[in-house]
Amino acid sequence: MQETILKSASFDSKVKQYWMVTAVLFSCLVLVTIPLIPLILLIVWLVAGRILAAMSAELLPQKLVVKRGVLFKEEKSIPLEKITDVGLSQGPLMRFFGLYRLSFETAGQSGHGALVSLLGVVNAGEFREAILTQKDNLNEQYPVADELAEDHLNQALLARLVEVVERIDTRLAALEKQR
Repeated sequence: MQETILKSASFDSKVKQYWMVTAVLFSCLVLVTIPLIPLILLIVWLVAGRILAAMSAELLPQKLVVKRGVLFKEEKSIPLEKITDVGLSQGPLMRFFGLYRLSFETAGQSGHGALVSLLGVVNAGEFREAILTQKDNLNEQYPVADELAEDHLNQALLARLVEVVERIDTRLAALEKQR
């Protein structure tokens, strides 16, 4: 079943430059790697393009699908009703390149930090608002779905409990007859 894509995220090519500057700064911190800076820049330049090409984020009616990875492919599907926060952050170097990081936290998530984070989404604020708007629309469409599911579960448990009590009652009556 093909789902309708409501919005797709595209990634800013400046992410590659951001990674290069980060690699240079990190290399400068470690004095041993300073002679390797040209090699590190070449490797980052070559690999970063492939990494960016493999990244995608699509907002579907009921979920957000994030794909990434060159050697190890990863796809995460996050139900919108489970998203508790969509963070938008920007550090000093990211501000220089005009980049933002979107981070998604979900209900039931273990540990600290975001379940998924995306660096360099073009119009990150707009993509964030589209996700939050679709989440709100979904909540308005199905406001009592959780309550109905809980009521159904409670009714099933009650029916099972009545069944067990009736069996106990039947066995007790059989034991009484044997005495």
